[in-house]
Amino acid sequence: MSDPSVKLTDVDSNTFWTLIADARASVPDPSDSEAVAAAASSLLAAFSPADIVAAQQVLWDLLAHSYRNPLWAAAYLINGGCSDDGFDYFRGWLLTQGRSVFESAVADPDSLASSPAVVAAAESGLDLDCEAALSIAWTAHQRATGMKLPEDAFTIRYPDLDPDWDFDFDDGAELAARLPRLAALYEV
Repeated sequence: MSDPSVKLTDVDSNTFWTLIADARASVPDPSDSEAVAAAASSLLAAFSPADIVAAQQVLWDLLAHSYRNPLWAAAYLINGGCSDDGFDYFRGWLLTQGRSVFESAVADPDSLASSPAVVAAAESGLDLDCEAALSIAWTAHQRATGMKLPEDAFTIRYPDLDPDWDFDFDDGAELAARLPRLAALYEV
């Protein structure tokens, strides 16, 4: 039996995705991932400190959920290379695109070939990344409390990467076989 005096936070993945949707709706250009991340931080700052801390865990749980070789291969192709940090920043960008794009990309990274932002990036040569998205809760907590987010505010639980996707992402033929729509878009 749980202690009725303990208030659980109201932040879960649905609340987080609503926050992202509201942030996207509040900025002039929802394709501007930096603006979306800033708006999400501003909106989250109105939450209680406990909810902000809970949002940090939700964010990192979503990032852990998207920590997959097929998505990393897609990020590598889209950004012309992708280090460990670069993959974090790419997944930060992906979070700012909203729930449906995020979930579709995690389920089928090749689906990103139909994303207007990815098509535009392929045409312009721009990288898709958003380091600021990783700090949505940190920034909100600082704004709301004047203090840093507690060091133990979240746990990162990355899954093991799929060994079937452990190949050299510079192998264009292998990428084209596994991510044919993205490879065609990026002319691999």
